[in-house]
Amino acid sequence: MSIRNILFAVAFTLASLEAAYADGLRPIDGMSIDLGEVSGVAYYTVEGDGFHVVTTLAQGIAGTPIRVVSVLAPGQRVAFSTPYQADALEISRNGDSVLVRKVKSVPN
Repeated sequence: MSIRNILFAVAFTLASLEAAYADGLRPIDGMSIDLGEVSGVAYYTVEGDGFHVVTTLAQGIAGTPIRVVSVLAPGQRVAFSTPYQADALEISRNGDSVLVRKVKSVPN
């Protein structure tokens, strides 16, 4: 197992412990993301140009992880979905709060 995979596994485990904040996310605290076959973690940091939401996702244990960084200003949101899930996961910024919720996927 490579160092990258070990680090991803550790980050995923730590984020799973913080999953109690299902509706709200606090800075630096990780939250588990489950999109069926694709899963991972998300967290954010507060920076001068906005809230930097960092999302790492992979398909299964052996999948290559991808990292997506989104900079959210108040009122902005980012959504993650797969073609195999009816629901998408939306991460939105409302003022100084970051909310995570399931939403209906938009059909292609």
